[in-house]
Amino acid sequence: MTTRRFFLVRHGETDWNVAGRLQGRRDVPLNAFGREQAARVARLVNALAGGVANLAFVSSPLLRAVETMRIVRTTLDLPVNDFRVDPRLAEISFGLWEGQTWPQIRQRDGDRARRRDRAPWSFTPPGGESYEDLAQRAQAAVMDLPGDAVVVTHGGVIRALLHVAADMPTNEAAVLPVRQGAVYVVEGGRFAVAQ
Repeated sequence: MTTRRFFLVRHGETDWNVAGRLQGRRDVPLNAFGREQAARVARLVNALAGGVANLAFVSSPLLRAVETMRIVRTTLDLPVNDFRVDPRLAEISFGLWEGQTWPQIRQRDGDRARRRDRAPWSFTPPGGESYEDLAQRAQAAVMDLPGDAVVVTHGGVIRALLHVAADMPTNEAAVLPVRQGAVYVVEGGRFAVAQ
């Protein structure tokens, strides 16, 4: 896809993460631990990149990602709002499932939950989108970046980008646990995780 380096950062923890609720497109703020994670990630990105002077910065428009990016930039002594927001980096939409936990979904919508278990990459939740759809828009977003970049986004988007930018098979990408407080460095068709 590209020989540029992308430092993919999942937003910091929210209370919905702790509760196991699907956030999707819901705007949920960071909790105190999530704010600490964002500051640690900033220092990690700085060390991995050997400085941030030549990096582009882009974020999902969702509150938890924007809040993470602002903390990253503040920690790096950069102007807090001098970054781009790209709606194509918003989290996968879980549609009607948003706000629920997996046990609730399995109880209330068991048939569809089982269909998703069998084909997590291609399955579309009611009123939502599939990872196939997400991968197309996320790939378009990073292709528009001018060079090496810090991308603050979401677990689903990182899964999609690891598929399109690092050739991770869809069956692995769809279920990959994406850590908060880690940086996924993608370069030359490969990726590494630093924490």
